[in-house]
Amino acid sequence: MEKVCKYKNGTIAYGMEGNGPVVMLIHGFGEYASIWNNQVQYLQSNYTVITPFIPGTGKSTLLQSENDNPIEIKDYAIALHAIVEAENITSLVMLGHSLGGYITLAFAEIYPSLLKGFGLVHSTAFADSEEKKANRLKGIRIMQDYGAFAFIKTTIPNLFGANFKAAFPEKVDLLIAQANVFNTTACQQYYEAMRIRPDRTNVLKNAGCPVLFIIGTEDIAAPMNDVLQQLHLPTCSYVHILENVGHMGMLESPNKVNEYFEEFLKTIYSSSLQL
Repeated sequence: MEKVCKYKNGTIAYGMEGNGPVVMLIHGFGEYASIWNNQVQYLQSNYTVITPFIPGTGKSTLLQSENDNPIEIKDYAIALHAIVEAENITSLVMLGHSLGGYITLAFAEIYPSLLKGFGLVHSTAFADSEEKKANRLKGIRIMQDYGAFAFIKTTIPNLFGANFKAAFPEKVDLLIAQANVFNTTACQQYYEAMRIRPDRTNVLKNAGCPVLFIIGTEDIAAPMNDVLQQLHLPTCSYVHILENVGHMGMLESPNKVNEYFEEFLKTIYSSSLQL
């Protein structure tokens, strides 16, 4: 079911399927909420699965800066909280892919009491390195000169592991084709928000709930060696490493990601029932 809630002078669009405890899946840069379709179909028989469109994507209104301040990752987290309020949700699990993971960490920082668990799917709590920040600026300039699609279509193939690209080139091409309608201003806004985001390893250290990590051995966007340095920070970590998988585990290895999500959710919600 497609739904919309009000936020400031605009709207946040989201999908909502199933019944039961709530899990919210946050998509990444250059993606739509439909990136989670396989996971939604798998989980909806036991959970209420919410898949928001990040502001500026789909029918979700682009965020407007106030007093010329740049939009930050926390602003997206606050915007998505409007869904929680609109649906009268008192607790949930939030799982975010890439940029969605950055938003999940900001949400955990601002609204820790709402979360029974959260997860980073090919994402990191580290801030961008200086080299990565410089590359973000280059990306913003390319989007300014040639549009978001010209930039995204060159980056998408690099997100997949070698085996998947060789076996399923049509799936990579489909993701590229879907990127043709992305709003350039929104994509520049995402890139700048990612560029200036702070280190949020303290969110992991202070997490009062379990944290899920899903890592790809061939992920160049959220390198395994970087994420491995963060696994010890939460009190309770669940860790899964996908062999020969790049940055897109939900597409490259959907059955395993489904299994890992279900295991994490069952652990959390069965523990809650026993308290």
